[in-house]
Amino acid sequence: MNATGQPEQTERDLALSARVITDQALARAAGAPLIDGNSVRLLRDARENYPAWLEAIAAARHQVHFESYIIREDRTGEEFAEALSAKARAGVCVRILYDWLGGFGKTSGKFWARLRAAGVEVRCYNPPRLEAPFGWISRDHRKMLTVDGQVGFVTGLCVGQMWAGDPKKKLEPWRDTGIEVRGPAVAEIERAFAQIWAMTGEAIPEDQIVNAAALVPAGEVSLRIVASVPATAGMLRMDQIVAALARKRVWLTDAYYAGTTGYAQALQAAAHQGVDVRLLVPSASDIPLVKLLSRAGYRPLLKAGVRIFEWNGTMLHAKTAVADGIWARVGSTNLNVASWFGNCELDAVIENADFARQMEDMYLQDLTNATEIVLDAKRKIRAPGRPQSPRPLMPLGRASAGRAAAGTIRIGNAIGAAITNHRALEPVEARLMLIAGVLSVVLAGIFALLPRLLAYPLAVVLGWIGLTLLLRGFNLHRRGRRQLTNQGPQEPGDGPPPPQFSLGDCGAGVS
Repeated sequence: MNATGQPEQTERDLALSARVITDQALARAAGAPLIDGNSVRLLRDARENYPAWLEAIAAARHQVHFESYIIREDRTGEEFAEALSAKARAGVCVRILYDWLGGFGKTSGKFWARLRAAGVEVRCYNPPRLEAPFGWISRDHRKMLTVDGQVGFVTGLCVGQMWAGDPKKKLEPWRDTGIEVRGPAVAEIERAFAQIWAMTGEAIPEDQIVNAAALVPAGEVSLRIVASVPATAGMLRMDQIVAALARKRVWLTDAYYAGTTGYAQALQAAAHQGVDVRLLVPSASDIPLVKLLSRAGYRPLLKAGVRIFEWNGTMLHAKTAVADGIWARVGSTNLNVASWFGNCELDAVIENADFARQMEDMYLQDLTNATEIVLDAKRKIRAPGRPQSPRPLMPLGRASAGRAAAGTIRIGNAIGAAITNHRALEPVEARLMLIAGVLSVVLAGIFALLPRLLAYPLAVVLGWIGLTLLLRGFNLHRRGRRQLTNQGPQEPGDGPPPPQFSLGDCGAGVS
């Protein structure tokens, strides 16, 4: 008893209380409850991910759900297309989701036509539409696979030869990370797929989506499935909470880092209080501008004590995190505004000490092939010991809208700071200022001499937006009147009974 006559809380009680509060905060932040009873296998690069995916597809008996931002029409893409087509021809229900912009210029209509001819249901996320002039901003950046509702994969890998590499051409594979999940959490991965499938057309019947209650425990790993959609920012809130709660270390890997001011400040605050904060990013990139944009945000992190490393390989495409040896994240979300706010993303957040230890071991191994970025005596950003002839950058033209948007926001922030003087600019941002300044002066001169070059496009854009709003308003008004006409009184309990999961209803299946 304490001085007030109340029972004293033991250290165990306090730890349990803190655990409950933390779980509540993370669940509410991302809308993702903690799911117990799973097994999770860490898969590094395409050499471990692709064989596991193909093995699971080959064993499918009822249904396959496959969602990927990019499925390239190359040797790797053809291998997956044949595996999926073979299952569809055998009577397995195969559904594929791909992103329109992700596949633009990488996959032909004939490729998808062959899959459809084999019986595969193929849908494209967010192709250009007249009634949505800015709809292209939202992308389906998820990468996942589920088979028979029994096994699921959440990953950062798309499907393409660059992830596999080409020894004959001396092209190293891209560095990336994924996981295999078995247990009740597979149901959440299935529902994440069904969510986007419903955005692109008729929804999957409820009785064809596995229920977590129907899945037996497969291990002792607890995890969350964070299925983000545009304008929700659930993963950003979770990332910030983890940065705020970390007591020992936060180790991050990201392909296209352009963190918001709030997130960068969360990392700085953690580093100031002695947390070992590390950020591993690519040196060579499929977007040459990304290195300049990322480095524009290095200085405040470095000054706060955050350690930054640049990967020396061909391309680092992973999006992972591990904190305090108990929390880890693997998935598709990059640390930038496009992923946090603009895209459909999918991540697995694992709370397990053994898995976190594997992630930390992998991280330390990655650092052996990375160069640490430091501030020298003159407070300039440099990479000591970097080879004189760095590896060539990836070819141009492979950027996604999300990465382009993240870069645009980074440039916009720097220009805004220069105009409004709301923060001190860093020397590394000088090139951005010079490029933006030259372009602004040139455009100003062109528009002054030829004002119609500005007036005509502006008139087209405003007219397009106006017609879109009128059409949307008319359709919404008509839908509202139709709902009022069809709406009738409904008594409690009148709805249909809850559906029961039945894989057999999704195609004939394999006997």
